[in-house]
Amino acid sequence: MSFRFDIRLYFEDTDFTGRVYHGAYVRFLERGRTEWLRVAGIDHAELANRTPPLFFTLRSLSLTFHAPAMIDDLITVVSTSAGERRVAFLVEQTVWRGETKLVTGMAELCLIDPAGRPMRPPQGVRDALS
Repeated sequence: MSFRFDIRLYFEDTDFTGRVYHGAYVRFLERGRTEWLRVAGIDHAELANRTPPLFFTLRSLSLTFHAPAMIDDLITVVSTSAGERRVAFLVEQTVWRGETKLVTGMAELCLIDPAGRPMRPPQGVRDALS
């Protein structure tokens, strides 16, 4: 399943050159993944209130920068399921400005218990993200 999420870029997202600061892309990708999970039917509060509680965490994130974005640009974060491991999900993400690819990334998400131990996702979560 692929999900598209649009974001308008503001002054706070840029550096002194007017280009989007590289660290801002991490926030944009997080927003895209969070909305992707929401559309897939994953409810963070519901996971946190179950027994045992479970919480999504980012295990790894790799990014490649292709072109800069500028203040006032409208960008689109595309998040796509890229596979599942025993306790992790891979999410391929791409940031676009129109037809121009700005950033590509791969995120590895996992669920952890309150002690921080990785846990196998419940079947409903696996089904929603497959």
